[in-house]
Amino acid sequence: MKKIINDPSTVVEESLRGLAAAHQDILRVQTDPALVVRADAPVADKVAVISGGGSGHEPLHGGFVGLGMLDAAVPGAVFTSPTPDAVQAAVLATAGSAGALLIVKNYTGDVLNFETAAELAAAEDIDVRSVVIDDDVAVKDSTYTAGRRGVGGTVLLEKITGAAAERGDSLDDVESLARKVIGQVRSIGVALTPPTVPHAGEPSFTLADNEIEFGIGIHGEPGRERIPAEPADALVARLVDAVVEDLPFTKGDRVLLFTNSMGGTPLIELYLAHGIAEKLLAERGIVVERRLVGPYITSLEMQGMSLTLLKIDDELTELWDAPVNTAALRWGI
Repeated sequence: MKKIINDPSTVVEESLRGLAAAHQDILRVQTDPALVVRADAPVADKVAVISGGGSGHEPLHGGFVGLGMLDAAVPGAVFTSPTPDAVQAAVLATAGSAGALLIVKNYTGDVLNFETAAELAAAEDIDVRSVVIDDDVAVKDSTYTAGRRGVGGTVLLEKITGAAAERGDSLDDVESLARKVIGQVRSIGVALTPPTVPHAGEPSFTLADNEIEFGIGIHGEPGRERIPAEPADALVARLVDAVVEDLPFTKGDRVLLFTNSMGGTPLIELYLAHGIAEKLLAERGIVVERRLVGPYITSLEMQGMSLTLLKIDDELTELWDAPVNTAALRWGI
């Protein structure tokens, strides 16, 4: 294992210190428990939007803290859910009279710990709601989840709900909007190589030189099937088919297409894949109106990609386009 680290046991803490140093105008980092908090939090009379989960998926979630997106992110150890007390601390640091929305990816540890934190916050008379995102079409169940996993759609959900909270929507309205997005977003991913968790020191799984894992999870958990490597045209068509047929998306639908690197895929390959996906969707009569391309929800250094489609309308488009100022997403400022 070759990584730019000192000690596997301190890699998250040291990374968070670097994040804070690089983006002092946007966010601040608290320790014991670890939190990434919007620099001007708490914002009066605004719904606080909070998410989190295991580290190793950067820039998710700390890179999305700031104006127009998250008020706080709660990082756990690599690929490990944060504890309830850390989530509760994030609520206390950001939530005011308008309450808070917790965005939870559908992994067993995350769901249990965020639910416990919501109960603790409610005991302090803070109105806290939770939504669970489960956009991965690859599997119904896995080692990490009860049901579908929360993956690339999380980025889009955090942006859209963050924009709604920023414009002053009520907690009821932000929660309702979040559930709308969750119902209209689907994702699937593929891995060419495994990730290596620092404290494990070895790859999470093995693939032969001519194999890829189709339907991979963001922790390296297995997907639908292990298949021979194939050219980009065939691979992207396989991804598009899986996503489009699940909702299903149909001719005339307006969508946001998110083409994501799992961490180790270079942009030359990612843009190549995105272009193929756009062409295939156009052939189906599905109208791509918004795009996001890049490494936004990763799995350490895994080579691979995911595709996410969100069905959009005028309201969702307006919220996607709304100003955002975070470490990883920034426009309209």
